[in-house]
Amino acid sequence: MTKPASPGNLNFVLICVFIDMLGIGLIVPVLPVLVGEFTGTRENQAYWYGVMSATFGLMQFIFMPMLGAISDRVGRRPVLLYSMAGMAINFFTTAWAPNLACLFIGRVIGGMSSASMSVASAYASDISTPENRAKSFGKVGAAFGLGFICGPMLGGLLGTVDLHLPFYVAGALSVANFAYGYFVVPESLPAGRRAPLTLSRINPFAALVKLGRRTDIRGLIVTYTLVTLAAMMLQTTWVLYTTFRFNWTPGQNGAALFCVGLTAAVVQAGLLGVLIKRFGEVKLSVLGLVSGAITYLLYGLATQGWMMYVLIMCNVLSFAIGPALQSIISKSTPPNEQGELMGSLQSISSVGVIFMPLLGSAILGEVSHLSSGDWRVGSTFYLCAVMQTVAIFVAQRYFGKHAVQS
Repeated sequence: MTKPASPGNLNFVLICVFIDMLGIGLIVPVLPVLVGEFTGTRENQAYWYGVMSATFGLMQFIFMPMLGAISDRVGRRPVLLYSMAGMAINFFTTAWAPNLACLFIGRVIGGMSSASMSVASAYASDISTPENRAKSFGKVGAAFGLGFICGPMLGGLLGTVDLHLPFYVAGALSVANFAYGYFVVPESLPAGRRAPLTLSRINPFAALVKLGRRTDIRGLIVTYTLVTLAAMMLQTTWVLYTTFRFNWTPGQNGAALFCVGLTAAVVQAGLLGVLIKRFGEVKLSVLGLVSGAITYLLYGLATQGWMMYVLIMCNVLSFAIGPALQSIISKSTPPNEQGELMGSLQSISSVGVIFMPLLGSAILGEVSHLSSGDWRVGSTFYLCAVMQTVAIFVAQRYFGKHAVQS
């Protein structure tokens, strides 16, 4: 019988998340440029990159809740290993792709196997007490951020040598991650706490419907959804936006994303405990929402590339929104449903990755002919600012009506 994991085992899954995110981070600065190699115009580049990102998101939406529910039934470790193997195949397929069709195949495989973040969050929940759960989620987020400290910078540098090279390196890292997970990472979910696997638990639509029926936390779910959609818009349009507006290279985008990862890691690994102690999870989430809304607006109005770096470093509190909201939502859910809950929350991200790239690429396509100094080029970020502002009002209303343990 598998022994329950001890608190120290969180370090194992943090390393898995770090290596996984390092591999993903490697390709972020170069994938939009690689898509551009198979297209003729900026408008077509934006369109096909949006479609490709949406394809990845669709596969995530279908498979993320399924894998989260499966992890509640068979344990976290087997699902983590499946995810690592699938991501390796995804990266190598993309590296070898001679055309857009093969790129799509890689995106499909990647979306089908990208469950590491939700299962890692469930793993962290398994071995954490309610009191330190936010800190555990913060550490998982910090591992994610650390991957993006090294990944995009390295990917940008490798991409200047050859656009395919980052994908080979990412594939090799995924293989190493699989080996590490297979030989080192223990199981975190004891057999006595596992839940049965039913069709309703693996149906992605059922997971969202069930999440929508959580009237006790509906305001939090709406807030989380708005924040996630805005983040998906930023993540899937950042490289194209900075390329169009500032003529940035993969190396320059890698440096900017390095700053994003560094700031996220400092906040979530070093400052989150202090911030929660100072403000509490409720107030911290609201302050983060305000900071994010202002920053989105200023991203769109920025006229020089250096301004983006300043805004990234100043937007400290927004990196605490995710762990704070996840912790508040998690405390309202039984232990044997944590994997399903985290998978359902991640499915919101998957919905965002389906629709936000399509919307963002359509907007970028419309403004791609404008001069780089035209304020309308930042339209995608203005939309993000609007969503974040709505989230502020929804969260304030919810917290005003409900007593939340913080």
